[in-house]
Amino acid sequence: MRATRRSGTVRTKINGPRAAAGQRGERPEGTAPGAEKASGKGPMIVHLVDGTYELFRHFYGLRRFHKGEDPPYGAVAGVLGTVIQMIETGATHLGVATDHVIESFRNDLYEGYKTGEGIEPALWAQFHPLEEALVAMGVATWPMVELEADDAIASAARIAAEDPRVEKISIWSPDKDLAQCVRGDRIVQVDRRGKKILNEAGVKEKYGVPPMLIPDYLALVGDAADGYPGLPGIGAVGAARLLARYGGIESMPDDAIRGARAQALLFKELATLRTDAPLFEDVEALRWRGPTSGFETIATKMDAARLVERCRKAAP
Repeated sequence: MRATRRSGTVRTKINGPRAAAGQRGERPEGTAPGAEKASGKGPMIVHLVDGTYELFRHFYGLRRFHKGEDPPYGAVAGVLGTVIQMIETGATHLGVATDHVIESFRNDLYEGYKTGEGIEPALWAQFHPLEEALVAMGVATWPMVELEADDAIASAARIAAEDPRVEKISIWSPDKDLAQCVRGDRIVQVDRRGKKILNEAGVKEKYGVPPMLIPDYLALVGDAADGYPGLPGIGAVGAARLLARYGGIESMPDDAIRGARAQALLFKELATLRTDAPLFEDVEALRWRGPTSGFETIATKMDAARLVERCRKAAP
């Protein structure tokens, strides 16, 4: 199935509890080391969640559990359960980004860039219900159209980092693209499934390059998930070595990049996340204040009425 491209405004994404400070670490799903106090008097920690990734994760997890059957709203309920669990364990400020459609401006730049083709109808049918349910749950939600969910997360991280009240920003996604957003110990990347937290030193250890060079690194090695191949003959080790020697692609001699400068720069543009999406002006817009009056109807429709009670108990 190919997603239809539409014009429209950018929207939002949510994330969960605080990641551990300053190091790669382990964190079982649902726990929140040093989580904020529900009173809001503790340090302000912003959680940014990749809603599309979480939807895929829950969809295929449920399929294995149900032996091939796909509950109509099962993945949506799973994502909502993950979000409320984050709130129950201390998250106060969060936002969830989603891909309202799969295609973005990058499809105009490169023909082979990923599209919605191949997404299973049972999964695709839950994209927009997820956004509606998150909004009804009272969560800051950004459904992206011209940009992608990762661009929303990068933009939200940039906006939140400009606020001195914010102590830490946790990005809840293992996506390689998002490693470019990591800054010191203040903006970290949390891999829920792998139970790892990457700070800036962790990104360098994993990829061999600092966060600011992740777009160059991906341009050289490629990103199969996004549909661009990188440069022939350059693997992860070679890319890290080149970037350590020359810095960004712009500084590399032609023979180092096989004479494919234009292609390398194009791939770098594809890999570079946008940080200019106008998602919010004040981080207090991300504070969760409880579900809306319409959430009970939506939760009942999804056969997830227990979420209503959990939200009521967790509401400040």
